[in-house]
Amino acid sequence: MSRVRPARLRVGSKVALVSPAGPVAEPMLRRGVGILESWGLVVEVGEHVLDRHPTLPYLAGLDTHRAADLQKAWCDPTVDAVVCVRGGYGTMRMVDLLDWDAMAEAGPKVFAGSSDITTLHEEIGSRLNQVTLFSPLVGGELSFDVGGQKHFRQTLFEPESELMLTGPSATSMGDGVATGMLVGGNLSLLASGVGAPDAFVPPDGSLVLLEDVTEDPYRIDRMVTQLLRSGWFTGAAGIVLGSWTGCGPPDAVRDVVTDLLVGLGVPMVWELGFGHCPDQLTMPLGAEATLDADQATITLAEPALS
Repeated sequence: MSRVRPARLRVGSKVALVSPAGPVAEPMLRRGVGILESWGLVVEVGEHVLDRHPTLPYLAGLDTHRAADLQKAWCDPTVDAVVCVRGGYGTMRMVDLLDWDAMAEAGPKVFAGSSDITTLHEEIGSRLNQVTLFSPLVGGELSFDVGGQKHFRQTLFEPESELMLTGPSATSMGDGVATGMLVGGNLSLLASGVGAPDAFVPPDGSLVLLEDVTEDPYRIDRMVTQLLRSGWFTGAAGIVLGSWTGCGPPDAVRDVVTDLLVGLGVPMVWELGFGHCPDQLTMPLGAEATLDADQATITLAEPALS
């Protein structure tokens, strides 16, 4: 079943910023707000976005407060988009505190973020049956550069202009063409979700996106192996790899994924240009697309947003 595409943004649309995971530095938050406002968007910052957990400094405040900010933003009928300011760690701690029935009743809206936000992409996609945007983090220190901003903005305002997705370093790892739903995101979060009662498993025919940051090659091996042993790749029709910044020599990472995944016999692309990298592409999870591994491109069947 095709997922619902939220409405595109326009000048005057309201965007709510939330921190579901790690803390954001105030200067980076101000910078992100300023960029969004320069696009003509009305920005509302969640009550607890700048919070810090009293004893766990890697969390942006209490689990209940992070969940409450997201819940409030999603259920506010005046909010057109919910945008996560950064990743880090913590989304898995708060995701079960959300009232999914209330969020479903509120209807679809643009949801954007990446890295640790992968957990929310999975849940929003499967529970609310809508397309989400695996995008630069507007308060992240290593993302939201000029290239990332441009592609994110185009996807939000003029999604029909971004139907073909590829990057300057994209190369084929397995010939062929496959069509299906884009799923996945950050490898660490996908592997960490295995075994949860409502764990997401890609439906048959999926095009799986994988990326990560600061994980040694043997850790990447362990996480991909965990997904393989759990049957997570059973329905995969194609695999699209993103960036592996800080994960050691690129050739070492490529050797790992080649050894583990090429044997699946599906079309594969290396380094498409999404994830923790300069000029980060915004990838619409839940969208239908065609992967052409020979050309190292993804072509969306329709714009990410309606």
